[in-house]
Amino acid sequence: MKTAKANIPDRRSTLDQQRHSKMAESAHAYVRGNTKRFYEWLASDAVKASLPSGPDVWICGDCHTGNLGPVADLHGNIDIEIRDVDQTVIGNPAHDLLRLGLSLAMAARSSDLPGVTTALMIEEMIEGYIARLTGHSANITPNEIEPIRRVMRLAGTRQWKHLAEERIEDVTPTIPLGRRYWALEEPERTALENLFQEEKLHRLVEGIRGRTEEQVALLDAAYWMKGCSSLGKLRFAALIGVGKKKHRQFHLLDIKEATAAAAPRALHALVYEDHAERVVTGARALSPFLGDRMIAAQLLGKPVIVRELRPQDMKFELNRLTREDAIRTARLMAGVVGRAHGRQMKPAQRTAWVKELRSRHTRGLDAPRWLWSSILDLAALHEAAYLEHCRLYALGGAAA
Repeated sequence: MKTAKANIPDRRSTLDQQRHSKMAESAHAYVRGNTKRFYEWLASDAVKASLPSGPDVWICGDCHTGNLGPVADLHGNIDIEIRDVDQTVIGNPAHDLLRLGLSLAMAARSSDLPGVTTALMIEEMIEGYIARLTGHSANITPNEIEPIRRVMRLAGTRQWKHLAEERIEDVTPTIPLGRRYWALEEPERTALENLFQEEKLHRLVEGIRGRTEEQVALLDAAYWMKGCSSLGKLRFAALIGVGKKKHRQFHLLDIKEATAAAAPRALHALVYEDHAERVVTGARALSPFLGDRMIAAQLLGKPVIVRELRPQDMKFELNRLTREDAIRTARLMAGVVGRAHGRQMKPAQRTAWVKELRSRHTRGLDAPRWLWSSILDLAALHEAAYLEHCRLYALGGAAA
């Protein structure tokens, strides 16, 4: 593994610049990268009083469109699930609906779709959510939505070599340093080597492989500049080899720092002192395909999530949506969230929650008034904040 002399100030500066740049790409990108602003709005007493309170369940906490996508289980089966649960808490399921509704509205805006399309998307979102919440079909399949059909078809054909080419540029057991991957500092290298001696790491590999007593070797690792909200936190890519050298198979692991969630937890919910344990527990409740490939650990005195990356795990890019695709996407994605919430509820809780969701409709709009008015407020807030972010980023870039 390559190491470098400590250079934290330069690393942090580069990460901050990258984060600002990504968030300035579009209003939709700004929403995806700024969970904090969403929950600042939610903290208002007036807002909290206007929202329904659903049963306390594990929620995603950052339920935007980029955090839903194809995920593979331990046996290679693929389904659309919530694929990022860093913000997960036991909380109000209405918060996930709001966050998803805002993200869908901004995706429609970025695709230059008219406002009436956004209204129809919110209607379909509620119907898809309720259908899957109660165990029914959402009456929509990924094949009916071109950008989703394309990604799902690709996910079904991907193998290790595709993941290697995409993530590490080669199938050889090294991670090439460059724009995305940086050399480890000496304390990081030592900490990673120690982590891979721990029993829990070996149990994760055994679960992934479905067999025991195999040799596990850390072949290479690097600091990973990835994502948006995670920039500036600990993030490493680790390449491991399993089995004897002649018949060794490779796996790529994502090691990511777990920090306090911005999403508010339910009043009487269990408090997790270890944020990595919170994330892993929430993942297993919301997205079993993902949760079964994760463990909580400690690295450099901080809680981290260790997750196996699979070639089938992909992201939907919802750019230039047509009117029909936007409406169908809203129904499909809300259905994914509805199923994740519904599997945690008792029948009586689901019935009461559906009744609450179907109440208080806006005149002329078959969607709850609280949801529509909240999305209007949030869209206006984030649009203004996005433009201000762009101004500050542009001025900062010019000054630099």
